[in-house]
Amino acid sequence: MADQNEEARLDALYKLNLLDTAPSESFDRITRMASQIFGLPISAVSLTDRDRQWFKSRVGVAHMSIPREKAPCARVAESAETVLIPDLLADDCYRTSILAAQGVRFYAGAPLTTRDGFGLGALCVLGTEPRTATTAEMAALDDLAKMVMSQIELQHAFGRIDPLSGLPNRTQFVDDLDDLGHDNPGHPRLAVLVDLARSEQLNTGVRVMGSGYIDDMVQEATRTLRAILGPDRTIYHIAATQFAFVAAPDIDEEACVAELGTLLEQLRTASNARFVMSATIGLAPFVTGQTPSRDVLRTAQNAAMDARASETGVSVYSLSKDGAHRRRFDLLNDFGAALDQPGQLRLVFQPRLDLATGACVGAEGLLRWSHPTLGNVPPGEFIPIVEQTSLARATTAWVLDAGLKQLGIWCAAGRRIRLSLNVSAANLDEADFAQKVQLYLLKHRVRAAMLELEVTESAVMENSGRAAGQLAALDDAGIQLAIDDFGTGYSSL
Repeated sequence: MADQNEEARLDALYKLNLLDTAPSESFDRITRMASQIFGLPISAVSLTDRDRQWFKSRVGVAHMSIPREKAPCARVAESAETVLIPDLLADDCYRTSILAAQGVRFYAGAPLTTRDGFGLGALCVLGTEPRTATTAEMAALDDLAKMVMSQIELQHAFGRIDPLSGLPNRTQFVDDLDDLGHDNPGHPRLAVLVDLARSEQLNTGVRVMGSGYIDDMVQEATRTLRAILGPDRTIYHIAATQFAFVAAPDIDEEACVAELGTLLEQLRTASNARFVMSATIGLAPFVTGQTPSRDVLRTAQNAAMDARASETGVSVYSLSKDGAHRRRFDLLNDFGAALDQPGQLRLVFQPRLDLATGACVGAEGLLRWSHPTLGNVPPGEFIPIVEQTSLARATTAWVLDAGLKQLGIWCAAGRRIRLSLNVSAANLDEADFAQKVQLYLLKHRVRAAMLELEVTESAVMENSGRAAGQLAALDDAGIQLAIDDFGTGYSSL
């Protein structure tokens, strides 16, 4: 039972992610107050790890930790009670301790206790001469220890720790990378990102089992990653089902990929949801102090997404793939502006000829984009991106307006040419699409029979009920319809 209690105590300590963190003035201020109240040269916020006492804050102490064995603070943590030792050399247990060997004679420690009753360590004061402590002094020390715990809880809750996993979050990950770059600049390192499942898998799980499905998955993964990586590796919970950590400094990329393959297999095997979970791992090389921390996170996430197309489930960041993704993203952002700014978008018309007479009997309107800095962007590049977003509807509206305007000019000049325009799948999902098309016909004084709308078979099948209703309304209005599964949307050739 004692071992179980100690493991639970250590688990409570590790969840707070205080060990081996940078000094903090909010803790140092309390430590100084304790030293001043007792009039003693040494004071510390001491956390009891498995085999050491680590000092989160210290006054009059040069080192960061001492062995746990025969450390009075360990007794405070184990008992969660105040400990007062007037003279270490007169105590049977501590006369041979490392503190006594260093000249410490007096010790007083108040417990740092969680709400669940686990002792994390002690706020302690030490002196080089034997002495006693008054009731007022010990009460003040206990009050200060409670202030330390309040600061710990505040730090834990104030946007740095994920409440579900108990792990530091994305904000802490970025800040710790910044600190690493400041303290040890110029060193090549590897950031690792673990992505537990695809978004569609998560959506299906939530539909069937509720939000507790993701909670259970995250908590289980947290326990597994902690067990695999050990207490010396800080793990971060950076997104709903994503975790990150920095690989050991002395490991090369090839060896790291091999280790991550083993970690991935262990993670999948240990999961109760392994049959509905497809975890992947992304690896992102970076240089401390040179690669911006948010770029480290972004490239690791890119690598994890690329890993979904990998047989091993592990992928290293690719600059070329990232460049292609960034171009797609930039094009999508710029296309929205192109819809509103004249001069970038235009329609070109591909004629349809009567082979017997050579007469032009129709034309197909094709969308083209002249980007202000990139020049002519191939329609096969930008149309597939646009069709996956809400811009698809606005693009069809632009094409209808521009195409019917030109058709109206031809009709006014006596040229009876039927114009064919492509329609996106998103348009057939609009309840008033047929009505909008008719309004454009009225605007440009074009008869419905002069317009042909091309839709793909896949677009009709995506939402067959609503699509059929819109197609029927268009047909009733006299608009010609054609099924086309060739080409690329507005750019079919």
